[in-house]
Amino acid sequence: MTKNEELTQHYNSHYVDLASERIGGETLACSDDFFAEMENLLKPGRGIFIDDKYTERGKWMDGWESRRSYGRDNGREYDWCVIRLGIPGVIYGLDVDTNFFRGNAPQTVSVEACVSEDQPDESTEWQTILSQSPVDAHSQNFFEISPDKTKATAWTHVRLNIFPDGGVARFRVYGEARVNWNDFVDGELIDLAAIKNGGKALLVSDMFFSDKNNLIMPGRGKDMGDGWETKRRRDPGPDWSIIKLAAKGNVQKVIIDTHHFKGNYPDHFTLEGTVSDSDDFTGGENVDWQPIIPKTKLYAHREHLFLKEIVADKAQAFTHVRLNIFPDGGVSRMRVFGHRVLDK
Repeated sequence: MTKNEELTQHYNSHYVDLASERIGGETLACSDDFFAEMENLLKPGRGIFIDDKYTERGKWMDGWESRRSYGRDNGREYDWCVIRLGIPGVIYGLDVDTNFFRGNAPQTVSVEACVSEDQPDESTEWQTILSQSPVDAHSQNFFEISPDKTKATAWTHVRLNIFPDGGVARFRVYGEARVNWNDFVDGELIDLAAIKNGGKALLVSDMFFSDKNNLIMPGRGKDMGDGWETKRRRDPGPDWSIIKLAAKGNVQKVIIDTHHFKGNYPDHFTLEGTVSDSDDFTGGENVDWQPIIPKTKLYAHREHLFLKEIVADKAQAFTHVRLNIFPDGGVSRMRVFGHRVLDK
């Protein structure tokens, strides 16, 4: 495994890409995107290259690419792109990926952030979270961000600056979600597992076919690749996924969705919960897991609603849940609805 592969795995395992278009990240404005649109920055995967594909403006590129600025001569000392994060959050890492931008990558980049309820404008106060730093062409360029742990800011927007111009294939903003609980109505059922509410997929037994975070993404899965799917076991199982809930809460309703999984859905599942101050789980073997839903049948390509099957006391609170699937297979989405419980 290369160093960049290790870093990608590290950031994807410990954090969420707060800027991803899958969770609502959006490019709002840029100085120039003559050759390639700014929206490409937040797409999934890494940029691709098609050798003989051109547009009327020039070579088609899978990323954001500005025209040559010629420095101060035309009033653009550098190019920039403003991005609204899909989830406000604390930022711990950045990936400025110049994949396939070999002769047209920027020389250096910087990143600023702000907190704004509205779309940033000329009066917005930006704070630098990454000072001007060199980047390599045709490469992932990782930058660690070290926020003040005691007063870490939950940013809402970032601005990527590239000097003097050029192209970036993808831009990842890795961090932890910070939810404003005042946005919820008293008594409202909250999907405590949802990634947009601050839920976090901590650990899985296997994710051979697809990523663990898919389980708690918004919306229904678009295809079989947009879920959590394990390889075939040759023992009774189960495979499992541990989710840190967005907040300590009880469980009132659960949805298990096997959308698109027709020949490879799990036969049965259980759901368990625990209370823990730590996220340092291994397989959860030494954790006091309490039953929430006992072993229950699942069906292909179906959204399953569970209410009466919940055996946990409706007042009992959990900080983490573990979904166990027997013996293996694929689940598109899991929703865990409940009420936030505040410690007295």
